[in-house]
Amino acid sequence: MAAEALSNAPLYLTGATASGKSSLAVALAERIGGEIVNADAFQLYQGLDLLTAKPSAAELQRIPHHLYSVLSPADACDAQRYRQLALEAIQQIQSRGRQAIVVGGSGLYLKALSHGLAQLPAGDPTLRAKLRDLPLEEKQRQLLTLDPDAADNVPLANPRYVERALEICLLTGQPQSALRRSFATAQPWGRGVVLAWERTELHQRIHQRSQQMLASGLLDEVATFPDCAGALDKAIGLAELRAHLRGESTLEHAIDAMEQATRRYAKRQGTWFRREHWMRPLLLTPTQATDATLEQLLGLLAPSSGTN
Repeated sequence: MAAEALSNAPLYLTGATASGKSSLAVALAERIGGEIVNADAFQLYQGLDLLTAKPSAAELQRIPHHLYSVLSPADACDAQRYRQLALEAIQQIQSRGRQAIVVGGSGLYLKALSHGLAQLPAGDPTLRAKLRDLPLEEKQRQLLTLDPDAADNVPLANPRYVERALEICLLTGQPQSALRRSFATAQPWGRGVVLAWERTELHQRIHQRSQQMLASGLLDEVATFPDCAGALDKAIGLAELRAHLRGESTLEHAIDAMEQATRRYAKRQGTWFRREHWMRPLLLTPTQATDATLEQLLGLLAPSSGTN
């Protein structure tokens, strides 16, 4: 299927962590003349390439990739800034007559790009610093007091999202959920597919990936990564592996804790994407060949199967 048989609007390939988005996106891009735009909040940042599961060096060489390792660990980023970065990258891709393929699992960033954002206030560094110092439970309490509906659209286990939602409430005097309701009425820009696996298979993939990370030098990567107060400090597995490197836990315990946290994150992602009815699900199996998966993916992304 040629690129022009799809659309000039972006295509979205998403799903839970470890679902195989990066490798399938490369195969899709090669097939349709595409370039890949990152939609993973941690992969935007420089450093921790293994821990954040960035595309491999071989994948990066096969197809142009955008918005990977473009921010310093100290930089702040929210959905509004991500949307602007992604729009610029997509415009450049389209100017070359290529197809933009947005790949990642950060639901709010994907939604901001596909459906737009209400006019939200820019971040306030002073307020953000104060919020960052509060315990997560206190941030959750304040947010739900100001915006009881936040439980429906904010991942409450993620401190960065809670801080940003609370910041919006405090700066505008309005519930952030009300400001974001433009999502509900906006038509999506482009079409998307969510990769899905049976629960046990996904958990096995998470385990296999953690072992591959270790074999590729994950401990050295964590040991040499400097302490910082930025977003990457929240990367899944960083705290657990640092505790092991300080002699506070065994490697087996650290990896088990990292995998457990990854499974919890995958569950939250699944909950988010099940609400995204404009995206088509693609259930994968371990025995299915890549070519067959790619054909299914192309069928789901064709204009007649989804929203333009």
